Amino acid sequence: MNHKDPLSILPVRQVKGVSPRKESELHAFGVRTVADLLEYYPFRYEDYRIRELTEAQDGEKMTIRGTIRSAGALQRYGRSKSRLSCKVETNRVLITAVWFNRHFLQDQLVPGREIVLTGKWDKQRLQLTVAESEFPDRGPSKSGTLQPVYSVGGSVTQAWMRKTIRQALEQFGAMIAEVLPRELIERHRLMPRREAIFRIHHPEDTSDGREARRRLVYEELFWFQLKLQAFRSLNRKRTDGVAHQVSADTIRSFAESLPFELTEGQKKAINEILVDMRRPYAMNRLLQGDVGAGKTVVAAIALYATVKSGHQGALMVPTEILAEQHARSLAKLYAGTGIEVALLTGSLTERRRRETLAGIQMGLTDIVVGTHALIQEDVFFRSLGLVVTDEQHRFGVNQRSILRRKGMNPDVLTMTATPIPRTLAITAFGDLDISTIRERPHGRKPIKTYWVKHSMMDRVLGFIRREAAAGRQTYVICPLIEESDKLDVQNAIDLQAQLQQAFPDLRVGLLHGRMTAAEKEEVMRAFETNEVQVLVATTVVEVGVDVPNATLMVIMDAERFGLSQLHQLRGRVGRGAHQSYCVLVADPKSDVGRERMGAMTETDDGFEIARRDLELRGPGDFFGTKQSGLPEFRLADMAADFAILEQARDDAAELAGREDFWHSPEYAALRERLQQDPVFKGSSSTRQQCLPGGI
Repeated sequence: MNHKDPLSILPVRQVKGVSPRKESELHAFGVRTVADLLEYYPFRYEDYRIRELTEAQDGEKMTIRGTIRSAGALQRYGRSKSRLSCKVETNRVLITAVWFNRHFLQDQLVPGREIVLTGKWDKQRLQLTVAESEFPDRGPSKSGTLQPVYSVGGSVTQAWMRKTIRQALEQFGAMIAEVLPRELIERHRLMPRREAIFRIHHPEDTSDGREARRRLVYEELFWFQLKLQAFRSLNRKRTDGVAHQVSADTIRSFAESLPFELTEGQKKAINEILVDMRRPYAMNRLLQGDVGAGKTVVAAIALYATVKSGHQGALMVPTEILAEQHARSLAKLYAGTGIEVALLTGSLTERRRRETLAGIQMGLTDIVVGTHALIQEDVFFRSLGLVVTDEQHRFGVNQRSILRRKGMNPDVLTMTATPIPRTLAITAFGDLDISTIRERPHGRKPIKTYWVKHSMMDRVLGFIRREAAAGRQTYVICPLIEESDKLDVQNAIDLQAQLQQAFPDLRVGLLHGRMTAAEKEEVMRAFETNEVQVLVATTVVEVGVDVPNATLMVIMDAERFGLSQLHQLRGRVGRGAHQSYCVLVADPKSDVGRERMGAMTETDDGFEIARRDLELRGPGDFFGTKQSGLPEFRLADMAADFAILEQARDDAAELAGREDFWHSPEYAALRERLQQDPVFKGSSSTRQQCLPGGI
């Protein structure tokens, strides 16, 4: 039996009134099928419901019904501008109705005729500036209704879109099929799908539209969560993961040998990870924490556990600088344990790469640290037990599943220093368990943050001078590498020259993404050893770079950065025992820019920063760019629909965890829909065995 929705196959040209030209324009909006058109939801409504003048606020847009009491009086200004007015009585109140540049209506303004007016109300003058007017004696009108407002453009007008969607509902509305199980519809008292789609386009009142939207938002979030939870459930059905055998005493002994004390948050995260690692199915866990919360140490202990149980570990990071730094710090942590750490990046010489690959394949290397070079086809492990990905929030479900193919279903630990609001974590990482570290390591002081304007740059230079005199170092961050005609921002190359001139007795370094790996390494090593006192850089230092002696972070044109990115940059200082500072140099023109600066100076709590960033930028841009791991929803808003999102996740997890979901005819439509998704298409024979009848 085929459960595929027929409306998702019917081309949109099947709707009466859709010409080839209009069809082409609808394609530009992502509307290709009848289903796409019916699911092209309005983003707001125009309220044409008749109201009393006594209900209206001054300056408010409103719709009234009345009787014309005077003929239209026309005044012309030049060739094309005009002012048309007449007196209208509504509920025994005489008001003035005014139209601008609508001279052609003059003959229709006949005393005694009924009229419906929509416009801006001026309470003091008893005047309505009319945007739209209708005469009830001409037939059906919009008055008394909520009219949908769609995203339109080109020759696709609002009126045409309304008419076409109405036509599609008349032609094909009866074919709209229910997709949710009856138990969920009844549990949450949801509108039937057919009724919800009708009502969202043509609500009788605001509560009607609200209920239709609630139903469709739930459906959208439930479907996305079902994919994630089914994926997670299937992985848990597989018992071919690595069950690590390592004693608590072995881990405790290693942790006690470290030159610092673990925080309670780190201990809790380690315990959660070790519990997962001892199980026979593959771990899929996200470790999140604020900047400098000590996630790398947690990962190091997890990697130590995998080696001690006879397997290899891999740590994948986004940049070569970070890979080199992690390789050095891990080698230092494992000194005396006999654990071999190797580095694998794209800039290795061919000979060195061959040697490294051979060591990994033969098992001579215990832990490999690298960039995306780790997941290239020619990388083979003898026995990969754990993959740790750092700052890879850009990975969606598909990409994370690729990593497992490097071993026999190894455990996966994903780390991020971008604290993610629970709403976004549930959505982007719904297939992962989540461990969170909230507190700072012992001895870390809060970073003092200031916002200054460009006119105060002399004071900023004085600040840099004072920190250098105390033996400390400074980062200066710029948005661009070179000059841009499009953006009036300070660039790193020019700024480095200017600062070197301002501080002839200091060494000012430069670091940006276009430098070779060797050049970056040379600059970073000079900064780490304090041969360079001031480092001018682009956001290449955003993640992971760790120089405890750096105590001042200056961010130029700070309004150009997102809130979470600013917080990431600020986290490059405050990593030692000395008081650290962050100075934001910005002259924001927008409210959003000013709000960002305010948020940065008010709090250094990464989770609070993340919450505000989600509100300011929206989920699609939360990580600085649209990411593959984040869905774009038609209706759902992850901040506003948080409660529905959590409910949808719980329902999807409960359903995917039940045996009857995978076998009962009642859920055949959902299983078939899952089968169509790329995440489930032919990725492994084991998965197919878990999906009876293909799914």
